[in-house]
Amino acid sequence: MSLMSIVIPAYNEEESIEHVVTALRKVLQAENIRYEIIFIDDGSADNTFLRIKEQCESDENIRGYRFSRNFGKESAIWAGLKYATGDCCLVMDSDLQHPPETIPEMYRLWEEGYEVVEGIKANRGKESLISRMFTAAFYKLITGLSGFDMRNSSDFKLLDKRVVDELVQLEERNSFFRGLSHWVGFRSVKVEYEVMKRKYGKTKWNFISLTKYAIKNITGFSTAPLHLVTAIGFTLVIASIAFLIFTLIRHFYGHSLEGFATVIVLLLFIGGGLMISLGIIGVYIAKIYDEVKSRPRYIVSESTED
Repeated sequence: MSLMSIVIPAYNEEESIEHVVTALRKVLQAENIRYEIIFIDDGSADNTFLRIKEQCESDENIRGYRFSRNFGKESAIWAGLKYATGDCCLVMDSDLQHPPETIPEMYRLWEEGYEVVEGIKANRGKESLISRMFTAAFYKLITGLSGFDMRNSSDFKLLDKRVVDELVQLEERNSFFRGLSHWVGFRSVKVEYEVMKRKYGKTKWNFISLTKYAIKNITGFSTAPLHLVTAIGFTLVIASIAFLIFTLIRHFYGHSLEGFATVIVLLLFIGGGLMISLGIIGVYIAKIYDEVKSRPRYIVSESTED
């Protein structure tokens, strides 16, 4: 019988650990699915890893690894994929917003031959209007830049071992799991699910962290923003030529423009365009700097296997 690995990143989720294990065990045992659960504690400041240890003691199919500090969810996912030993691997959140009841359907589709089974949000749950608008804009933008349809995409995915093997070979440090799981290809299918209300703990995401996440993944997965720099340059040149023509026409008709105000407007316009361009280039240079240092994505300080 095939083995399914379930990778669960967790950060300050001590209240959720026992409940997610109970929910998973109930569904998987009812469907007679062999499983292993791999928790990755992303440097939690609470008792998350202690709760993981308690679950490992009661179930030999559960393992846990703890990072030396908070390296981020992407790193936790990659660590889980590395430690997974199953014939397929499911990635899900620890807060039960990814419903365990959807897993059997995803597993059956994998058995039918699909190598990537992607969970697609049927709705976004009880998010604020601003959050919905920001998220919609992010996915519309990254879908347009990457060429992959990632609208309503999530980290809730089931991957065949072949896909996992290809992903863990990628050496880039600034990884984007949702995007790369599209990029590697393979036969895929989508499954809709209802986003469940978080029952325990509080979300770790806010507007600032979501903005950083968007910038990190857009620049890490596409070079389109660099082409935007060229577009800004052409726009400034065309605007300058148009302004020059306008100024000459005004001069010939005896209506010269005010000098000081004109210079100020031009300086602000050109300076703003240059600063935006330098900022975009700076983001990519910073990413190159991170890559060439070749530091590991994460450091595991403790595991339940020790």
